[in-house]
Amino acid sequence: MVHGMGGGRLGLPRAVLVNAGRLDVDQQLNLAKLQEVTDLVRFESDPTEEEFLERVQGADIVITKEIAVPAEIISKFPDSVRLIQEAGTGFNNIALETAAERGITVCNCPSYSSDAVAHLVLAFILNFSCSLIPQMRMLQEGNRDSFTKGMRLKHFELGGKTLGLVGGSGGIGSKLAEIATTMGMKVIITSRSDRPNAVSLEELLRTSDFVSLHCPLNPETRHMINGERLRMMKPTAYLINTGRGSLVHEGDMIEALKSGVIAGAGLDVQEKEPPDADNELYTLPSVILTPHIGWKRTETRQRLMDIVADNIHAFWSGSPVNVVVAGAAGGVSDPTATSPQPHHPPL
Repeated sequence: MVHGMGGGRLGLPRAVLVNAGRLDVDQQLNLAKLQEVTDLVRFESDPTEEEFLERVQGADIVITKEIAVPAEIISKFPDSVRLIQEAGTGFNNIALETAAERGITVCNCPSYSSDAVAHLVLAFILNFSCSLIPQMRMLQEGNRDSFTKGMRLKHFELGGKTLGLVGGSGGIGSKLAEIATTMGMKVIITSRSDRPNAVSLEELLRTSDFVSLHCPLNPETRHMINGERLRMMKPTAYLINTGRGSLVHEGDMIEALKSGVIAGAGLDVQEKEPPDADNELYTLPSVILTPHIGWKRTETRQRLMDIVADNIHAFWSGSPVNVVVAGAAGGVSDPTATSPQPHHPPL
């Protein structure tokens, strides 16, 4: 046990799953592993600030999924809280400095969705290469010209095309590079490390046929893809974003798509989720829009919850893993025993 902590059922830590509805979207997840290591209470909906503070009363561990955990909320947490466990990879939604000041450890779950997200990127690429979505749209509108008058949509092979991975040295980018290479594509990345296929962001944008974003969202990367950088891309190139919506300046991207600066975009994330009802992304013919589904496959979500359980067990046993911020009560005596996530993108 980590000394100085309370305990719930049978001495287990009291854990509150603040917004389970974002995780157990189909009520199919098995939370038995999490229940074995915690005295678990779950709430379904995203909370208001008042509800958030009510839900965490008496909790040792707070589990969240992609909701804001700002300084004003963390500063009001009860003293019992020792761990904020983000059920996901990104942690830009959590006020890390305030958590550290309160002695609260923050952990995340890296790599749980690497295969699933890489496969979604590949689905976007394959769809663009054969205009599958526009073809199906034509059929739904009763237009059979591609059957009766010859193929009138883009249709090209992927062999020899260049896939540019922005921040592509992580788990998702590495998996995607492996798949793309077997398909005969050339893969280049931006990376702070010395990789043979690493290039500058500007060179990647100028030379890639597909640009896929795989960096964390932070002040350095917010709106890194803006009007100026979109104009660096080929007019035949496609932008794919499965990372965070605010990596892209959405207004600039919409204008670039409407004016033909780029050929299209595959977007699993948006600046505001869901987008407003009048957002043009819903109707632009060159856009494939999905509702942040990269991580939502049943097996992927189950893996995520099992990693959450493993993280909590490790933390409560005094040997934290996947630590983003080590609070005073986190029990981290050997930093090499953790798997901290970078606060800067691997550009």
